[in-house]
Amino acid sequence: MIKKFAIILNPVAGKGYAPKHIPFINEFLQNFNVNYEIHITKRIGHAIELAEEFILQPDTAVVAAGGDGTCNEVINGLMLAKSKNPDLMPVFGVLPIGRGNDFAFGAEVPATLKESLNAIVHGKPVHMDVGIIKGGNYPEGRYFGNGIGVGFDTKVGLEAAKMKHIHGAFAYLIGALKTLILYPPAPDIELTYNEITTMVSPALVSIMNGKRMGGTFFMAPNANNNDGVLNLCMTKQGSRRELLKTMLHYIKGTQHTLENTTVAQSAAFTLKAVSGSLAVHADGETICEAGKFLEINCLPNAVEIIKLKDKHN
Repeated sequence: MIKKFAIILNPVAGKGYAPKHIPFINEFLQNFNVNYEIHITKRIGHAIELAEEFILQPDTAVVAAGGDGTCNEVINGLMLAKSKNPDLMPVFGVLPIGRGNDFAFGAEVPATLKESLNAIVHGKPVHMDVGIIKGGNYPEGRYFGNGIGVGFDTKVGLEAAKMKHIHGAFAYLIGALKTLILYPPAPDIELTYNEITTMVSPALVSIMNGKRMGGTFFMAPNANNNDGVLNLCMTKQGSRRELLKTMLHYIKGTQHTLENTTVAQSAAFTLKAVSGSLAVHADGETICEAGKFLEINCLPNAVEIIKLKDKHN
C-alpha cells in the first residue's frame, strides 16, 4: 500500500516553468490529505540519486515531475535500487510538466497537471516493462522507459538541443530539416533480433517501449509497454526526398506501409557498426555519438506505474 509520495521536481523542466506548478500541486494534494514531499533537483543526475534513495523507504512511491529527462533519471534510480534489491517492486508516477512528455504519452499518463495529479491520488500501480541499453558511454547499462534512437533520430535531437530559443516539437522539426540538409552517410550495421542476423544501412533505427519521440514522430504508434517486447522501426538510407516523405509518415504513424521501413518486435537486439559509427540516445539522453556496439534488452514487468486505468490488463 502506498502511504507516501516522494515528488522529484526538475526546476528547469518546461523551459524553467516547472516550479510555478508547485502551489497548484500543494493545493491539490492537500485537499486529499495526501502524505507527500517535494524534492527539487540541483543538477543533472540528481533525480537518479533521489529516486534510488526514496524508493527504499517503506510504502513510498516516487513521482517524476518534469519531462522525459526527469522520467528517465527517475527510472534509472528505481532500477539501480532494484538491481541491488531484487525483490523490490518500485512504484512511480508522473506529473508531465516538461516540454515533450513523450514518455508520459506512451505510458498513457494524462496530459494535464490536474488530471495527472488525479491519477496519482486515485489510480493504481500497473506493471511496466523497462529497457536497458549497454554500450557507448554506458557499458554497464542505461535504463530507458520510452525508447532509443540510432542515427538520424539522435542527430536531430542533438541539433534540437543546440537551439536556445526554440523548444519542444518545433525545435525537433527544425533539427530534422537541418539534419536532412546535412544528411550524413548511414553506417553499415549488423543487426540481430529474434535469432536472425542481417546487414542493414539504415538512416534511422528506433527501438521503442513507448509510442512517440520528439513530441511529433510516432515511431511505434501501437506499442504496449507491458507486453515483454520492444518495438523496432527502421528506415533505409535513401534520397533526401524519400526520407522527407518518410518523415511525414512518421508524423502520422503510418511508416509501416512504406517499402523502405521495417517494423518488428523482439525482447532483445544487438547492433554492431561494421563501417561508420552509431549516434545513439535513450529517452533523449546521449548514449554515444560514435559507438560501435549496442546491446538492448527488454526487462518485463520491471516497475509499476500509477495509472487511472490500464487498457491492456
